[in-house]
Amino acid sequence: MQVIYFDTETTGLDKNARIVQLAYKSSKTGASVSQYFKPPVPISFGAMAVHHITEKMVEDKPVFQGGVFHAELITLLADHIPVAHNASFDIQILKNEDVIINQHIDTLRLARHLVESEQYNLQYLRYSLNLDAEGLPHDAHGDVMVLESLFKYLQSLTQEKFGLTNDDEVLGKMLELTQTPVLLKTFSFGKHINKTFEEVSRIDRSYLEWLHGSESKKDQADQNEDMIYTLKYYLK
Repeated sequence: MQVIYFDTETTGLDKNARIVQLAYKSSKTGASVSQYFKPPVPISFGAMAVHHITEKMVEDKPVFQGGVFHAELITLLADHIPVAHNASFDIQILKNEDVIINQHIDTLRLARHLVESEQYNLQYLRYSLNLDAEGLPHDAHGDVMVLESLFKYLQSLTQEKFGLTNDDEVLGKMLELTQTPVLLKTFSFGKHINKTFEEVSRIDRSYLEWLHGSESKKDQADQNEDMIYTLKYYLK
C-alpha cells in the first residue's frame, strides 16, 4: 500500500471551515499537486494572518467540492493511505468537502510516541530533527514537503524500534500507533505548567479530576484524546 501526503490551508479553524489551498503528493508516482480554491464561505482574517491567502487571491480559482481535484483525490485515496500532521483537523476539513477518510497515519501522534521533543508542531520538528526539506511554512505545498521528510524519519524509527522487516509491517505499526493514545508526561499549560502529571497526581489530584471533567464535557470531536487517556491513567 502506498501513502499520500497531504495538507490543507483553510478559511478558519472552526469545525465548518473549508479549503482554500490543498497540496498532496503520491508516494507511488511522486506526482504532486498544489492548488488554490475559491471557498463557499469567507476566509477569516485570523486565517489570512497565518497563511496569507486572501479573498482576492482565490476569487478566480475553481471550487474544490465536485471539481476535478476533488474527484482525483477520492480516486487516489482508494489505494493510498493518507498521511497528515495533526490529521484530525485536515480529515474534518475534507469531510466538509465530501471526502471521507476511514484510515490514516498522523505524524503528530507518531512523533509523540517515538520522539522526545519540547514541541511537536511540524516546523519545530523540521528543525529539531534536522529534516532535509524545503518549503515555506503555512503553505500547503511547503508543509507537504516537510511532512514527507518527517514521515520517512518516523518510518525508519518505527522499523528500528519494533524490529520490523518490511514496509507493510511498518505501515501497519504506524497505523496502529496513530490509533493509540499517548501518555503525556508534562503539563504545557495552567497552574502546573512544566510539572509532570505524576507529580501533580500526588500533590493536587483534585485538579486532575476537574480537568478530566472539563475535557470530557466537550463534544467528542473537540476532546484531546491524549489528555483524557493520561488523566484516566493517573486517576485510576
